[in-house]
Amino acid sequence: MRAPVGGLFRHVADLTRELTARGHSVGLVVDSLANDAQTESRLSDLLPHAALGIHRFAMPRLLGRGDLTTPFAVRRLARALDIDVMHGHGAKGGFYARLARLAGSKAAALYTPHGGVLHFSTSSVSGRIFHRLERALMAQTGAIIFESAYAQTIYSALIGAPTCPTEVIHNGLAPEEFVPVTALPDAADFAFVGELRELKGIHVLIDALVGLSLPDTRPATLVMAGDGAARAELEARISKLNLSQRVTLLGAQPARPTFAKGRIAVVPSLAESLPYVVLEAAAARLPVIATRVGGIPEIFGPTANSLVPAGDVAALRAAMQAALDQPAQAEAEMETRLRHIEQNFSLSVMADGIEALYQTVLGRA
Repeated sequence: MRAPVGGLFRHVADLTRELTARGHSVGLVVDSLANDAQTESRLSDLLPHAALGIHRFAMPRLLGRGDLTTPFAVRRLARALDIDVMHGHGAKGGFYARLARLAGSKAAALYTPHGGVLHFSTSSVSGRIFHRLERALMAQTGAIIFESAYAQTIYSALIGAPTCPTEVIHNGLAPEEFVPVTALPDAADFAFVGELRELKGIHVLIDALVGLSLPDTRPATLVMAGDGAARAELEARISKLNLSQRVTLLGAQPARPTFAKGRIAVVPSLAESLPYVVLEAAAARLPVIATRVGGIPEIFGPTANSLVPAGDVAALRAAMQAALDQPAQAEAEMETRLRHIEQNFSLSVMADGIEALYQTVLGRA
């Protein structure tokens, strides 16, 4: 993987710990170009679970010198450690795992896009190069794992139907993440957790809050955990709409403690793949209001009819008001969604699927 941030790293970290617990030897290959204190802290936490070590090579975000040298370094590492499986995560991780095999590694190469190459436009030069590379490396790919059926569909539309085996294996949560979170006495009505940028629908959310009130006519309140480039613009919008007494910006905070500060989770994203925050909020026993984007309908399962169109202020406001007006109905929907997630989005189910696919690919090699 290129960088230990976001949902991609969360997935890799969970998989590393679970495979190690099952008796496998795991190592990590990460970028040496974009290190900071947070990166090193996260990798240090994983080191006890990485018996094969953590290895750093140059992985430029777009195109760079590392693209010519790192595949050969990965090939040498795979040979020295007698690796059976190389699993590339994200666009660059996927390229290096398969290029290493093209360069002479005998290890099976699997690939999970995590969005990655799917986010590159066909109208950009880098997008066309990456999409062409994807097609060229298909013959070196033992299997592609998609974290959602949505990602599988988008991949086929952009790259073409894969000629290698593919499987949808959803991200999963650990058992402790299904422990209910109890709302604090002074909890706000709604909670948002995510990066403060336009793509997360933050301005749609703020606009939707206008006019929302509880049955006792008290104006609805919102806490927002996260930071990002759009924070100043968001603060200006909150002030302009006279919402400063109703919206609390917490800065970057972990998800579970934030869920205790709000009674209903809102995920108003304009685009997503398979967001962990939806899984985490639902597992914590919060009602969730979300948009119909990416793999979110797969998470909502039998409750997907309640999803709202992305970017639609009126629809989001109506869904939020309904949750305030009909708490028993919101609670019942949460219970239905929870059962679906418990059955299909656990860490053990995720690891079972990936481990079985490794064995299948090795059996074909």
